[in-house]
Amino acid sequence: MNGAKDIRSYGYKVGSIPCGKANLITDVPGVKVGHCTVEENGHKTGVTAVIPCDGNVFVKKPVASVFTLNGYGKTAGTIQIEELGVIETPICLTNTLNVGKVSDALVEYTIQKCAGDHIKVRSINPVVGETNDSLINPIQERAVEVHHVIQALESASEAFEQGCVGAGRGTVCCGLKGGIGSSSRVLDFAGKTYTLGALVQSNFGRMEDLMICGQPVGNRIAQELHPKNSKDEGSIMIIIGTDIPLSARQLKRVLKRAAVGLVRTGSYMGHGSGDVFIGFTNENYLPAAGKEKLLSISCFPEDRLDLVFRMAAESVEEAICNSLIYAHQETGVDGKIYHCLSEFLPERV
Repeated sequence: MNGAKDIRSYGYKVGSIPCGKANLITDVPGVKVGHCTVEENGHKTGVTAVIPCDGNVFVKKPVASVFTLNGYGKTAGTIQIEELGVIETPICLTNTLNVGKVSDALVEYTIQKCAGDHIKVRSINPVVGETNDSLINPIQERAVEVHHVIQALESASEAFEQGCVGAGRGTVCCGLKGGIGSSSRVLDFAGKTYTLGALVQSNFGRMEDLMICGQPVGNRIAQELHPKNSKDEGSIMIIIGTDIPLSARQLKRVLKRAAVGLVRTGSYMGHGSGDVFIGFTNENYLPAAGKEKLLSISCFPEDRLDLVFRMAAESVEEAICNSLIYAHQETGVDGKIYHCLSEFLPERV
């Protein structure tokens, strides 16, 4: 992580549930994440790809769900996920004006993957999320191209950077430099260990409202920086991945509780904030093939979901904190300096 340290290194421990081995969404077996950061001709933007499972996602179709707190956003692909309860491509994150270009690249990537597996494709539902990075990046120039998307997808692995990388290169969160953040939690149930992880693209909120583990850190920073015209606006993309066996309906319930983690960091989901959640489980699949065969999925006991809800909330809260602490100071398109959280927190361990 380029020598940067996570929020725990500053003495803040989010919640009580144990985190996964690397405290990343990729602690979920089969999940991989890749970035392509675009820093050419003044651009500060990029793409982040989340691959939900091993193998061909289009063929396997992991069970998935979506939830929107405030729909000020341009996310693509959520309608079909809502209808069918599955996802059939990796999830790509980028900036607002590049959703169409990234969708096109994701379609091409999937066509090529399926051609390699000798599968004929007639319809693809690309899933692309976004936040608006125009405070730091000249967004109108739409710098993300097909090869950037392919690079993010093909570089995906279990180890990945956080902070000012990929889709988080130009984002601003609570008046500070935002970015990509991740965290995970583990659960032992019925003799097996399950993992739930979150990845966020943070670009939301008002400096005065920022909370870290219940402490009004943002208010203290605002007293020092005196931000002007501070508003609760921007957006956040939240991706939840897990190997806990859930139905699409149960997964939506989990996504709703993940919003608790967002609220705990100080978001009020203002008018101009897009707050979009996409979730998947790679323990359950609903492939299209099987006309003469019933498909089966496993479901977690409904009355034992409380801990899963808490895992989602804690993972999202810590992922947001990590997106801020891993970020570095940046200059905006108008010359404004966007400070980073690490400038204001003394390192404790």
